[in-house]
Amino acid sequence: MNKSIFYIAFLLFSYVGFSQTYEFHTVKDIETTPVISQDQTGTCWSFATTSFLESEIIRITGKKVDLSEMYNVRNTYLDKAENYVSRQGKTQFGEGGLAHDVINSARKYGVVPENNFIGKTDADLVYNHEKMVAELEAIVKKAVAQTPKKYPNWKADYASVLDTYLGKYDDNKIISPNISIDGKTANEGKSLTPKQFLASTKLNLDDYVTITSFTNEPFYSKLILNIPDNFANGSMYNMPLDEFIQNIDNALDKGYTLALDTDNSEVTFGRESGVAVVPENVNDTKAILKEIKPEKNVTQEYRQSEFENYDTQDDHLMHIVGKVADQKGNQYYKVKNSWGTKAGKEGFFYMSVPYIRLKAISVLLNKEGLTKKTKIAIGV
Repeated sequence: MNKSIFYIAFLLFSYVGFSQTYEFHTVKDIETTPVISQDQTGTCWSFATTSFLESEIIRITGKKVDLSEMYNVRNTYLDKAENYVSRQGKTQFGEGGLAHDVINSARKYGVVPENNFIGKTDADLVYNHEKMVAELEAIVKKAVAQTPKKYPNWKADYASVLDTYLGKYDDNKIISPNISIDGKTANEGKSLTPKQFLASTKLNLDDYVTITSFTNEPFYSKLILNIPDNFANGSMYNMPLDEFIQNIDNALDKGYTLALDTDNSEVTFGRESGVAVVPENVNDTKAILKEIKPEKNVTQEYRQSEFENYDTQDDHLMHIVGKVADQKGNQYYKVKNSWGTKAGKEGFFYMSVPYIRLKAISVLLNKEGLTKKTKIAIGV
């Protein structure tokens, strides 16, 4: 009788020990603005990086400012067109982009609050850029085919399409600057240009760097990663994979968030469960989205091979805002997404360390979030 009870208890313990559903507790949580949706657009790069800048404003000033994602999108589309036509069509043109595109846009055009440019002609409509992008692409392809000399009005036609779908914007002034998301108004009564408004946020765009980890270029050098959405040829600091992860952790520990470029096309990126993991055993692919299972040891070499064979691609940008741990002590990065609050865990996803080691293309962060060792090695 006692042996039977012991055997049953052992089986129960084994089941609990090896088939545990996820139970998360907070390790680090950095304040950010509410989750919103990019709707039916490929503008995750702007939503993620704009959210990153909003968290930076909170960190620097304590103010919660809702910045316009579509203002960055509109201006970046202008630069994409110039790039495409100048390169005679020998480059990418589409909805995608990277985190540095928002920094470049802010540097060139400034930023504005959401209430000054919502980026659609009807506030009740969802974002949908399918028709807009098709019309924009047709114009730049026509400009290349006919040459700008024979199609001198292509820029005006292009801007007209942006105005039609995103709404017109007065580049001269914004009427109600610095509206915080809690309804309080700062700088009331003043009119600011987008660049003046940028200055009022206290953001220093020179503070931001992008880091990555690949072996096809020397470590601690600047790398222009050859991926389709890097139309701007933005450079990144390259470093060993372990150090790449150490810098992500260091930034979070110091209270800095990060804009993340990653691959979300994996079957173990749980759009419903909100968990993103890399199973050690392929047979656990389905179960691991609900239960804790062993994960793969991701080496530098494995990361590189998965990137080179296209199994890792830059599909999506999100915003790392903290860390959680499961009941076994495994840590995960808390990542804010732009698919609305119904996706994942109320709009957030928990990415395991192996998933980030394998699938994180790059991260944009404040250089003060880097480790001392990395700062010295890359000279920032």
